[in-house]
Amino acid sequence: MPSEYALLISLAEATKLLFVIAIGACVGSLMNVLVYRLPRGLDIVSPPSRCPICDTRLTWRENIPVIGWLMLGGRCRFCKARISAEYPIVEACIAALFGAIYAVWYMLPREWGWVAWLRPEWATNGLVQTWPMLIVVLTLLSCLAAMTIIDAKTRLIPLGLLWFPAIVGFGLHVAHAVVLEARGSSLRITAPGTRWTIPLPGPAGWWWVGASIGGALGLVVGNVLIGLGLIRRSFADYDAWEKEALQEEAVAQTGPSGEGSAEASDVPGTEASGSNPRPTPPADPEAQAELWIQYPHARREMIRELAFLAPCVSLAILGGKLAQHLAGPWSPDVMYGLQPAHAVPLWLDVLAGSLMGYLIAGGVVWGARILASLAFGKEALGLGDVHLMAGVGACVGWIDPILAFFAAAFIGVFFEVIRAILARRVRRTLAFGPCLAMGTALVVLFKPGAEWLLGAILHRTINLP
Repeated sequence: MPSEYALLISLAEATKLLFVIAIGACVGSLMNVLVYRLPRGLDIVSPPSRCPICDTRLTWRENIPVIGWLMLGGRCRFCKARISAEYPIVEACIAALFGAIYAVWYMLPREWGWVAWLRPEWATNGLVQTWPMLIVVLTLLSCLAAMTIIDAKTRLIPLGLLWFPAIVGFGLHVAHAVVLEARGSSLRITAPGTRWTIPLPGPAGWWWVGASIGGALGLVVGNVLIGLGLIRRSFADYDAWEKEALQEEAVAQTGPSGEGSAEASDVPGTEASGSNPRPTPPADPEAQAELWIQYPHARREMIRELAFLAPCVSLAILGGKLAQHLAGPWSPDVMYGLQPAHAVPLWLDVLAGSLMGYLIAGGVVWGARILASLAFGKEALGLGDVHLMAGVGACVGWIDPILAFFAAAFIGVFFEVIRAILARRVRRTLAFGPCLAMGTALVVLFKPGAEWLLGAILHRTINLP
């Protein structure tokens, strides 16, 4: 009987794992849709999936992740056109990622030493207690995977892929805390130094609570000021400058007049639209990808971005002081220092932790962008990178994105060296978005192991004779 019971338990666990893998494959299929449609400005829901060659609507058989492609032999069932192997590869990778995370975090015994390297502390509470955080992490990694493919292909980062995990992070973190608080329970095991799965201000952290809420309101105020025209959006004149630069380049190549001259509709990089031509990709896509480097007003635009951030910083400071005042009176405590009359409730603490992650992670990257742009006179990083790390912070708190940002710098250097060795001549600047995504994945998945290793090294060093 015990052996039969153990077999049933094993089968049940295997069924759960297969279900998670299947969900991952379906998410991978959705990521393929996003990768194809978002850069083209297409609706992600309508029309239904169809062959891009013969425009025949696909049936459910062709839409089965991985298996559908294998059954078709990599060709359209109707017109026999080749189907890129990228589709099943992405689906299989996302499915494997989902399955590996679930197995390591919730299935494998902790007695296996290497499992402790990869399993975050909070996951030991079990799936029932921590499934919202699992969904947050899987959502984040899936969107980062889709963003990486799009950015590597087009040098563009669709902001929807960055806003969605941020919304999921805010929503699930706070909802999870509300439910636990309503039940009078809490997580037994949490991230070190906190009472949740991400860093929090703590029961006495009223200043950070007010600062995070004030900073978030400041971003709203900044966008309202832009909408009212009181401040100007940075790089608002870039499209006009790009069109003029492309026309000047075309005139330089063809001559100002005569048979070699070009009308607006013949200029590479423009498309006639009445009397106002608009930019379109030139013959050399690398040339268009690098055109932004030549924009001469980057320093001026950074001043505008500082003006946009001024309400955020001001309201963060004001909100922190106001919250600290309202939480008083403060009384001294021998062990913990000054303590407020009212402790921060869990749900508000969690909301502040997620907002802190969004603001601090985005602020660090934005600060690096502004300083580098002012120093070199060219746009450094992109606002897409700022949104990316802000979304990461909303999901996993403020510490991991900062570690990921520095990890991304080393990853970028590594890829740049490889490109220089293989190509001998680097013609394009490095897309930093994929580096940030890979740095985030490394930190989220392997930080427990890095912390364990660092702790072991420090312990051994301190105890050396």
